[in-house]
Amino acid sequence: MKPVQDLIKGRDSTVFQVNPSTTVFEALKLLAEHEVGAMVVMDQGKLVGVVSERDYTRKVALQGKNSKETKVAEIMTRAVITVTPATGTLACMALMSQKKIRHLPVLDGSAVLGMISIRDIMNDIIAGHEKTISELTSYINS
Repeated sequence: MKPVQDLIKGRDSTVFQVNPSTTVFEALKLLAEHEVGAMVVMDQGKLVGVVSERDYTRKVALQGKNSKETKVAEIMTRAVITVTPATGTLACMALMSQKKIRHLPVLDGSAVLGMISIRDIMNDIIAGHEKTISELTSYINS
């Protein structure tokens, strides 16, 4: 399978982010606007967390908090699990499965290059399987 850098290479280089003092409501608006399920939380250029739809559901909606008053800092995941551009997609899949997470920030040193999701990984795995099937079919038919 591919390294993560191949998955993020063809994308818009914009990394969607909020800061810890952003309200959850504003963060949700950005998630919806950009059609993503999670964003990095940056404070003075440093990655300090990840906020996701799951964080909102479990830490705001189910607890009866107000998303217009609650700050991202109160609900974000602080123990961020990251990968490097060289990390392979199968390693990412194993990590996501083991840690029960759906998004991984991609870091080069301390610079956030992007975010990959379980969907990105699954699409890569499926494409790899389709290529193998096609090659085997071609080999059998030749």
